[in-house]
Amino acid sequence: MGLVVVENTRPDWGLVGRRQLLYGASLAVLPFSAASANAPDAFDIRKFGAKGDGNTLDTSAIQKAIDTAAKAGGGTVFFPKGRFLSFSLHLKSHVTLYFGSGAVLVAADPKKHPGKYDPAEPNKFENYQDYGHSYFHNSLIWGENIEDVAILGPGWIDGEGLTNVSPNAPWSVGIGRDDLPQTDMLKARIADHAESVKKMAGLGNKAIALKNCRNITLRDITIYRGGHFGILATGVDNLTIDNLKIDTNRDGIDIDVVRNCRISNCSVNSPTDDAIVLKSSYALGEVRPTENVTITNCFVSGYAVGSMLDATYKREQLKNILPHLTSGRIKLGTESTGGYRNVAVSNCVFDCCNGLAIESVDGAVLEDVVCNNLVMRDCTAAPIFLRLGDRRRAPKGAPMAVLRRVSVSDVDCHYLDKRYCSIVSGVPGGLIEDVSFAGIRQIHPGGGSAADAAIKPPENEGAYPDPDMFGPMPAWGFYLRHVRGVTMTDIDMRCLTPDARPAVVTDDVQGLRAHGVFASAAPGAPMAPVTL
Repeated sequence: MGLVVVENTRPDWGLVGRRQLLYGASLAVLPFSAASANAPDAFDIRKFGAKGDGNTLDTSAIQKAIDTAAKAGGGTVFFPKGRFLSFSLHLKSHVTLYFGSGAVLVAADPKKHPGKYDPAEPNKFENYQDYGHSYFHNSLIWGENIEDVAILGPGWIDGEGLTNVSPNAPWSVGIGRDDLPQTDMLKARIADHAESVKKMAGLGNKAIALKNCRNITLRDITIYRGGHFGILATGVDNLTIDNLKIDTNRDGIDIDVVRNCRISNCSVNSPTDDAIVLKSSYALGEVRPTENVTITNCFVSGYAVGSMLDATYKREQLKNILPHLTSGRIKLGTESTGGYRNVAVSNCVFDCCNGLAIESVDGAVLEDVVCNNLVMRDCTAAPIFLRLGDRRRAPKGAPMAVLRRVSVSDVDCHYLDKRYCSIVSGVPGGLIEDVSFAGIRQIHPGGGSAADAAIKPPENEGAYPDPDMFGPMPAWGFYLRHVRGVTMTDIDMRCLTPDARPAVVTDDVQGLRAHGVFASAAPGAPMAPVTL
């Protein structure tokens, strides 16, 4: 057991004080007790006038507690048991928000309650990513240019009054490459975007938004119905997200141009959008990668909204045959103006959702990504999807994107949709490079026909990248196209019903090395080596 030293605390404090030193292999986690409300650096929001009755707007009282803590040099703003209704709250440096047991921060609804969310701040770079990624102040909780901040549990954030709608960027293929001002873009697209933005005035569409921050910790809280983004962190250095439960109606966790980020022990249910997604947009007006990120020991799913938290795990979404049924996946992309490097995804479970997606389409470099120990059950599209595209939603002069040095190993996947397989696809003149697959087991539903085997998937170079973007695939195991340097080792592929398609199809693949690649296209049939 290592030495644990805690400074500047008192015996009646349930929470560690502002300054703490933790040494050695062990970590002391001290619960926030009722006595903490009387600690010198604790600020109970009820003492500032918050009612917590679920009907009274508590925005001003909560904000006063945050401001008072900040003026005191830092402290803990304590949310006791109750339902605290609020519009936008502004985080401040050196302040911790602590949600006690039974505490719920409820997002107010501008249609029902007297008030509005903060307006979206100006952003002259809005053309290069969707509205939701360009703005931060129109959120329930937001912080900009702050440091040493934490939001801790075990209470809840309920985004009841948030919207999950955001306009798309006023951009189309070919427009962004010329770096045209918005007034020179297609008039119909501009008019549509302007009208959509107008409708967003006063609305909030994120539970937590962080911009240009450092040393941020989010731990133990639960987010229910988080709007377009449960968490949006852009330009954040040293970010820890640990032991969160998120059950939401769009994206769960969006990490954008972030350095040194740790996402661990989280459960994220998101049937209509991504669960955990890394992005590298141009929202800050600079080309900056998302780098040094780990995602580990997480669970992602696409059950009906709310059914993860109440443990009913409803699969209503699967009753409707959508393009890819449910989302809820782990993804690198779509915004990829700045690129990605040094990313590790490990020990994660996917259930009733899309699989793993790794995408670079906007002119940047994606490299040095390692993914291992993944289990996927009832995967509703391509279990593994690597896409190098040529969308270039980026300022003028952006080059062809690069996707290289990606390793995926020890994956066990059982999936539902017979149309898809694992896909690795670059574009003509843009090759994915140095990809390795090892220890992959895929159980496919089968059912493909000889006509399916003759399909020639479209290139769709500038299209939005998604596992269904090519339509039904001519293979049931792996489809590899425009790739240089592929290693496939110990690959086990099986069908639950007969399938007339080949297990693996290659097109413009250079330097393929395979060892121990086996497939069975019918139940009960012996495994046979695949000739590549």
